[in-house]
Amino acid sequence: MPCNRLKNLIFFGISVLIGYNFDLKVQINCQLSNLKSLSLQIIFKKKKVIQLHDKQFVPFISAQEIDFAIAKIAALVEDDFAEETPIFIGVLNGAFMVVSDFMKHYKSPCELSFIKMASYEGMTSTNEVRELIGLDRDLTGRTVVVIEDIVDTGNTLVALKELFKKQNVKHFKIATLFFKPEALVNDIKIDYVGIRIPNKFIVGFGLDYDGLGRNLPEVYQLKDN
Repeated sequence: MPCNRLKNLIFFGISVLIGYNFDLKVQINCQLSNLKSLSLQIIFKKKKVIQLHDKQFVPFISAQEIDFAIAKIAALVEDDFAEETPIFIGVLNGAFMVVSDFMKHYKSPCELSFIKMASYEGMTSTNEVRELIGLDRDLTGRTVVVIEDIVDTGNTLVALKELFKKQNVKHFKIATLFFKPEALVNDIKIDYVGIRIPNKFIVGFGLDYDGLGRNLPEVYQLKDN
């Protein structure tokens, strides 16, 4: 009997030690991961300016910050609609990279489609939204989540809201990676926001300046003169 008790005490002590070491290892790995992410952000911030056409741009938001923001949006959307099958609508051209990463983080059943609208020429909004590629499916009674790369004036979203209202959708939600509150001129609710930014022109991660810059994995802002 004493031997069995001693064995149990030994096994208990080993279990506690193993558990402690495992927790410690997890904590160390988390700290190392955080340090690596911080180092990458510092390296990105030290990058030199880039030239696109006649404009120069400086580092603004790192790839790590972008991924964290998209993961946050995906988690919030999934919390709201995991019990049904929402259809995500990516707004081309800018949102293609956002949608791609969003889908990697979203684990529940869902569907995906794209729509193409146009309201920008160069660095300014034309205030006129044109539908270039529309939807080819019935959305009656469906939950629709529009995924945008950036929301500034909100002109495109007003047009989209009217479009989906005609389709009698069940829910209409808006998710955007970047949001410029200072630039918003329309009374429209943004349901999921990744990163709020100042009213500055940015490029990278799907956003372009006259066709250039979409393929950059980070985001750059227009350099002050």
